[in-house]
This record gives sequence, structure tokens and C-alpha cells, in this order.
Amino acid sequence: MNAVTENNDLSLRLTEQYNTLRDSLKESGAPVLNIHRQKAFRDFVAQGIPTRKVENYKYTNLQPAFAKEFDFPVRKSANDFQLEEKFKCDVPQINTHVVTMRNGWFYAEANEAVQLPEGVILDSFENVARTRPDLVEKFYGKLADTSADAMVALNTAFAQDGYFLYVPKNVAVEQPLQIINLLQAPKDTYVTQRNLIVVEEGAEVKLILCDHTLNLQNYFFNNATEAFIGSNASLDYYTVQNQHNKAVSINSVFVHQEQDSHLTSNTVSLHGGLIRNNLRVELDGQNCEANMFGLSFLDRKQHVDNFTQIIHGQPHCESNQLYKNVLDDESTGAFSGRIHVKRDAQKTNAFQRNNNLLLTDKAQMQTKPQLIIEADDVKCSHGATIGQIDEEALFYLRSRGIEEKQARLIMMNAFSYEVVQTIKVEPLRDRINELIERRLSGDVGRCHECAYQCDC
Repeated sequence: MNAVTENNDLSLRLTEQYNTLRDSLKESGAPVLNIHRQKAFRDFVAQGIPTRKVENYKYTNLQPAFAKEFDFPVRKSANDFQLEEKFKCDVPQINTHVVTMRNGWFYAEANEAVQLPEGVILDSFENVARTRPDLVEKFYGKLADTSADAMVALNTAFAQDGYFLYVPKNVAVEQPLQIINLLQAPKDTYVTQRNLIVVEEGAEVKLILCDHTLNLQNYFFNNATEAFIGSNASLDYYTVQNQHNKAVSINSVFVHQEQDSHLTSNTVSLHGGLIRNNLRVELDGQNCEANMFGLSFLDRKQHVDNFTQIIHGQPHCESNQLYKNVLDDESTGAFSGRIHVKRDAQKTNAFQRNNNLLLTDKAQMQTKPQLIIEADDVKCSHGATIGQIDEEALFYLRSRGIEEKQARLIMMNAFSYEVVQTIKVEPLRDRINELIERRLSGDVGRCHECAYQCDC
């Protein structure tokens, strides 16, 4: 069977799955979500499952991931577990508002103790879509273009729940919000999660997302988030990815910034079979600032692909991108970073860097930095490096009595330091440092104190 035929067969299987579930999705879904489903699925069929022939997925072929038989749950299962008994992803010394997601569903009963500032909403996306359809309709689907990405189209077609975060005008949420995304099901499962973030004018919020698997089923996690940052508002968005090697995770984040707004995005990929992180940021007001960072650690046959698109639409804005990867064994990685400076975006500063460290001859890294500049008064740069551990530096450490394994660990920690230091929440930064040290030393294949043995 050739690749085209196999892709058509897999797309046909998904079409049959969607047609089987369509009435159930409509019945259990909010009307404001239902009106987008049919077009979204038509857009998916028109594009098909992304393969390497699709330019934006040149380094990640999703066809093998769809070859498995997945269960597609359309209703929320009962909360039959106590989070504190079965799972703990603690960040010592940090005081956060913690909420729980499982298989893409928001579990309010696990979050009853969350007390937020007046006017702030952190709730089930499905619930808000039913009770405040006017608020959701204003933003839903405005950034996530189903005709531009098949995975976004598939997410929109199957979307039912996720989290909804709303921070009203001039409200600063002092404590970070922590969202724990858990995957746990008795069968191999396809999970859809759809999220919406609205940070109004002058508001501030820090969001920490932790992705984990709780058993050894195959999972396909298709997660899409739209985020709107109002004028003079600030969003810090941290993601820690720590899933097992039988998980496929597609994370698409779309951000729209207005004048004088600030975005910090930092994604740390510690574990996962196949991870694809899409980040699209539109700087659509003067004096916007966007800082995007990523750090990945890969071994065995893991694959991590970071794909970024930064669109400078207005003058006097600045964006910074720094992505680093450490690749061991036969792992593969990819980085595609596209900066587009439009004609009216004069006085733009846009910088991008991708550095990669290969620990074996079999590890592979693909990197493609891109600049599209239509304005003439800008400062833009991009660069990428792929290399191995500096043998002279390694010899220097060993000559000081440090054994080779420890010396290599020191050098890899030094390599990651630049990205880790961009985390503004100090206890989270310390925790990430600890997890990185354990990850690099091969000491941990699961989150601290998790009762499930997911090291695979």
C-alpha cells in the first residue's frame, strides 16, 4: 500500500468515526461549538492527515500515529479517582490555584477549593459555552483557522470541553494558575481538548500547564488553545510536557496581542513519544512584546517538533525566540521558526535562535529558521546551530577530577540554563531544574511521586 492510499484509508476511517459520532457530539455539545463542526470537518477532509509532503509538517509525519485504533469518548466519565491519592505533580514552595483536566474534560469537583479574584473565571469550556455563549462566540474560532491546519480542523470538529480562563480589565491574578492535564483511560484513546484564554486590558495572569499520562495505553492528544491579550495586559504561559512514550501530543496555541501587551511562553518537553508544538503569535498593536522559549530532552526514538509563526503587524514591537534541544540515542527533533514582518511594522525588533546538542551519531535534528520582511526599518536576526559536546571543555572538567558521566551532565545543564532562567516563577524554575537534572541522569521517567509506573 502506498502512502497516498494509506492516508486516504486513514482519513476515510476518521470520516466514518465522525459520521458515527456526529449526532452524539451535537447532542452533548454547546450550540456555539456545534455551528463550527461541519465546516471544520470538511476542512480536515480537504487537507487530509498531515504527512511530510505538507510543508508545515515537513519534519513530522502523523500518518503512523493515526494507524492505531482509538476510542473516541464523547461524554465525560464519572470522577472515580481522588487526585491527591493517585497523582501528585508538586512544585514545592509554590502557591497556586490548581485545577484538573482528565482526557480533555474539566473536573469541577476536583477544583472546589479554588478561590479566584472577583470577576476571574477558570471553568469548564463546555460549561461557559452553555452559560455564557455570547462571551465564547466573540472569541471562539477567530484565531484557529481550520482551513490552514488539518489538526486544528479535527480539533474543532470534535471539540467539547477544555478550560476557559477569563481575567477582567485591570485585574492582576497574583498567584499562578496551575492546570494539570491527565490522560487516563482503559482503552487506547483519542483525546480532544479545546481551551480559550481572554486577558482583558491591563490584566495580568500566569498560567502553568502540566501534561501527564497515568497508565500505559496509547493516547492521541489533540489540544488547541486560543489566547487574546488586551492592551497593556500580560500573559505568562508555561508548559511542562511529561508523558510516556506511547503518547502522541499535538499542541496548537494561537495568540493575539493588542497594544502594549506582553507575552511570555515557555515550553519544556521532558518526555513524550511524539510531540508537536504549534505556536502562532500575532502582534497586532504598537509596543507589543512577545518572548517565546522552548527546551526539549529526547532519547530512545522520541520526536519533538516545535513550529512557530510570529506575525509583526504593527510598528515598534519586539519578539524573541530561543529554542534548545538535547537529543540522545535515536531521537529526532525539529524546529521551524517563521518571522513575518508586514509592511506597516516599522521599527520592529525580531530575534530568533535555535541551538541543538546531539549526544549520539544516530540522533537527528532538522532546523529551518525563516524571515519574511516587508518593512525596511527593522532589526531582525535568526540563527541555528547543531553540534556535539565540546570535547575540550569535557577534557577540562575531567582534568579537574570530575568523572565523565558527571562532566557531561554538568555541560548539558549549562546548555539548558539559558532557557530555564527565563521562567519568572522562582519555585517553578527550581522544580524544572530538578526535573531536568533527573531527566538527564536517567533517574526519572515519570513525575515526582506519581503512583503510576509510566516509564516506557
